[in-house]
Amino acid sequence: MLETINIAVVDDHTLFRSGLANLLSEFEEINVVIEAQNGLDLQEKIKAFKEVQVVLMDINMPIMDGYATTKWVKENYSQAHVLALSMFEDEKAIIGMLKAGAGGYMLKESKPSELLTAIKTIAEKGFYINDLVSGRLLISLKNENTKPIFTEKELIFLQYCSTELTYKEIASEMNISPRTVDNYRESLFAKLNIKSRTGLVVYGIKNNLITI
Repeated sequence: MLETINIAVVDDHTLFRSGLANLLSEFEEINVVIEAQNGLDLQEKIKAFKEVQVVLMDINMPIMDGYATTKWVKENYSQAHVLALSMFEDEKAIIGMLKAGAGGYMLKESKPSELLTAIKTIAEKGFYINDLVSGRLLISLKNENTKPIFTEKELIFLQYCSTELTYKEIASEMNISPRTVDNYRESLFAKLNIKSRTGLVVYGIKNNLITI
């Protein structure tokens, strides 16, 4: 018998939420047990379905947005994994959701097959890594014994990467030249096989190198 995954869909747009729920219901592996219009609505409805395994979370919602709702889910239903599903692909949104506790991030324009793969992966492993959550973070997650060695300055730079400061502003805060900041960034990219600032921040969060 095929094991099903209990899903909650949280989105303030009724047509999108209902359409997504109907679409997911067509997959044998998926059982949509909750449709909520915001975080407060989810708080009420999840009481009757505490066995929810994956929450598909929108970001911009009235009353209680995706960031606050994700944090609440992880604090109160830690067994439930949050997969952010948004129209935004900017670093601020991605980093914000990952900091709140989301295990993955996808765009609403993704193909149904991609979403199904993401749901199954996050239900099994607790995280889903794609091009948005970039960098080969599996290196650190799979092989804890081969963690790279960082300099003190690289760790300071990594902390600043989780802020909204530009690289030029980070250089000013660290009292170093923009060229030196570039060197720190490229060094970390090379050590971690990561290609974006988002990837660096995700790595830092996952490995407790960044203080939130």
